[in-house]
Amino acid sequence: MKKKLLSSILLLILSCSISLTESFSQDDQNVAANLLEEELLPNYQYEYIPDFTYDEVEKRVKAMDVEMSFELNDKIFSFIQYFTVRNRDYTKMVVARKDLFFPLFDETMSKHEMPLEIKYLSIIESGLDPQIKSRVGAMGLWQFMPATGGMYGMRINSDVDDRMDPEHSTESAAKYLKSLYRMFGDWEVAMAAYNCGPGNVRKAIRRSGGKKTFWEIYNYLPKETRSYVPQFQAMLYVLSHLEEHNFHLEDPTYAFANEKIRFNRAFQLDKLAELTNLCVTDLEKLNPSIKTKKVPESNRTMAIRIPKTKASYVNENLAWLTDSLSNPATLLLASNESPIETTKPTAAVTTKVASQTYKVRPGDVLGTIASRNGVTVTALKEWNNLSSNLIKVGQVLKVSPTTNSSIAQANSTGSSGRTHYIVQPGDSLWIITKKNPGLTIEQIKRLNNLNNNTIKPGQRLIIS
Repeated sequence: MKKKLLSSILLLILSCSISLTESFSQDDQNVAANLLEEELLPNYQYEYIPDFTYDEVEKRVKAMDVEMSFELNDKIFSFIQYFTVRNRDYTKMVVARKDLFFPLFDETMSKHEMPLEIKYLSIIESGLDPQIKSRVGAMGLWQFMPATGGMYGMRINSDVDDRMDPEHSTESAAKYLKSLYRMFGDWEVAMAAYNCGPGNVRKAIRRSGGKKTFWEIYNYLPKETRSYVPQFQAMLYVLSHLEEHNFHLEDPTYAFANEKIRFNRAFQLDKLAELTNLCVTDLEKLNPSIKTKKVPESNRTMAIRIPKTKASYVNENLAWLTDSLSNPATLLLASNESPIETTKPTAAVTTKVASQTYKVRPGDVLGTIASRNGVTVTALKEWNNLSSNLIKVGQVLKVSPTTNSSIAQANSTGSSGRTHYIVQPGDSLWIITKKNPGLTIEQIKRLNNLNNNTIKPGQRLIIS
């Protein structure tokens, strides 16, 4: 207590620039000074940072098995010191993210017959953050500007930005870097051109008297580009010698197996999460190019990454999910729009509903219960007054539109001999086919001249 009090008093004295230290004994002053020194030391002082010399690093560099030329110099060495001593937190962040992207980078670089070391360039560009944006508008892991992204077929609009898609941007970066290598015949110079543009590199070559290597044209390049390649080489060294600098492999920031699935629909990620009991945050992180949680009509054919653990379920129920994602029933009921007027049926047959209630079992989620009973998650929540997807074991849920005689009115046969179906709240074409075995979605569309899968509650459909 005495030490903390003395330390606080000394802080006050120092801040006011008043010298009153003679009020305390020499021992108290020493104690307080030590406490102050402890409190003011940066956090990295409590972490062991191995010493290293230029000669030690040079020896390690010479022993590295790399495809690109790599010779240590003072500029590279200073950045090695920066990443291993002064900014260790940045290196730790990169180490935690690398396993998420490096397998993709290695695969892409191998396919294009490029040195695998090129992957470290993304660390300098973005810190391996697929959604990072620079002050001048460059985006993604490889920091493409809109114009350059457009040259490589990237879709950029208010809903989707392919520059943030890891696969698309990495493929584009590989193609661009390879074209720059063909232009200049040197990978270091190609990387410099990636940073400042081929025009500035050509200008540096002319001003150097026709020199061709990065270090020969170094003094004629823009200032930012001069540090760009040395940073890349420093990071290549550091991530190849983590143990020597007391870096430990971190748990991946966000890395789990996933699979691409096409829904060919415009839809909200929130609704897909609701139907599949997935976390919408997981879907957002797996699909960073989707900016507003929405797959727009203009990008309806894009593949969506789904966690591998749910991919089988989604594939098995793709027809139902696809139908439900575009089913407007819930929105229509929320508005005051009237359903299509129909004539009253002259006869009734029982709708084929497997059961009117369902008792929740261990491991159940709303998505599987909906699939098992041929209904949507939205409908289940509406019928059971659920405000979220949370359910309890033993809970009894309504799994049919209603419990009164109106169920029997859904299917009817008129005087023309045709059988009709009255669309119920929560219905989709897929759900109707499950209630009427032998009937397909295409048959319903053909019988009713439907151009798409959109139906409304109260709509009268011919089903035979």
